[in-house]
Amino acid sequence: MSARAKKHGIAVNPALLRRWPLPAPSEEADKEARGVALIIGGTAETPGALLLAGVAALRAGAGKLQIAGPGSCTVALGVAIPEARVFPLPETSTGHLDRKAGQRAAEHAAGADAVLIGPGLLAEEATQKLMETLLPRVSRDPLVLDAVALSALRGGRYRFSADAPVLLTPNAAEIARLTGDTLEAVEANPAGIAAGVARTLDAVVALKGSTTWIATPDGESFEYSTGKVGLATSGSGDVLAGIAVGLLARGATAEQAAAWAAYLHGEAGNRLARGFGRIGFLARELLPEIPALMNQLGRR
Repeated sequence: MSARAKKHGIAVNPALLRRWPLPAPSEEADKEARGVALIIGGTAETPGALLLAGVAALRAGAGKLQIAGPGSCTVALGVAIPEARVFPLPETSTGHLDRKAGQRAAEHAAGADAVLIGPGLLAEEATQKLMETLLPRVSRDPLVLDAVALSALRGGRYRFSADAPVLLTPNAAEIARLTGDTLEAVEANPAGIAAGVARTLDAVVALKGSTTWIATPDGESFEYSTGKVGLATSGSGDVLAGIAVGLLARGATAEQAAAWAAYLHGEAGNRLARGFGRIGFLARELLPEIPALMNQLGRR
């Protein structure tokens, strides 16, 4: 799935994003007009990933939030995020979502405008069983796949429709497992690897790293390179994926959601770094920074 690397992609910066504004609801629009974001994932050990992604989707402007996760966590999540509707899914004795959870989650996805699958999922074998049931039922909807959920795509087992707005958000290790490349090969050619996966799977790929490379199936390439090391912290990827699904729910395209999410996530970290220092801030502290950054970019 690799390809020849481009030296530079289109820079993701304020100038680009101001020329590429997000869909904006009218002042008379209700929450339905801003879209329903559904987040599927979690285990009994990792409900916090769903919380981070869910709040990020709301901070990015989604009108309504739905979360589908292990039944043992739903009450706690509902209390922690009172703005969300929380659906319990069947889980195994070890707290992972089971195969039946895929069908149940797909039923809930029918009422969503965009779906994120992945935050908090841990066991690869259990996740692949979940995805075998779930993915064919949601793959034509605006979709973000993150973390262990990406393992369902390994070995060419799935290819998306050319007209499906699908965004993949792997880090270097995750895309290496997906393609069979070594981690060293990915780090030497991130733009090329991302481009190859995007073309092969007909999906937009946002390969996260010190520079985030965004590749589209038709060969367009973007890069965001001004994030700092403090973003390499637990839960940070859940925040980025949550921003992306919130933007998709609002009506953004997959490549637009990827570019805006990379920028908002990175610049939120930069704001925190100015107050906390280069490292030590938490993923949850990124969340309140998101609306202010969007509003700043929206000013002419």
